[in-house]
Amino acid sequence: MAEDMDYSNDDYNAQDAAADKAQADSALSREQLRKAMQSDVEAFLARGGKIQKIDNNVMADPPRKPQSSYGSRPI
Repeated sequence: MAEDMDYSNDDYNAQDAAADKAQADSALSREQLRKAMQSDVEAFLARGGKIQKIDNNVMADPPRKPQSSYGSRPI
């Protein structure tokens, strides 16, 4: 029967099958995420939203002066 079969020499084993399933799940989940993002972008644009292109060198928060706590503890 199936329990008596030895698959140890088989090139395609359970680990390969699990890896293939994980990759397929990952590809499927990425595709679903792409579709969800696309529909969100379309809804945003339909409401009058605009997409802006930001240069690569622009930072969200400008650099600040470093703060030091040296010598702030009482003696």
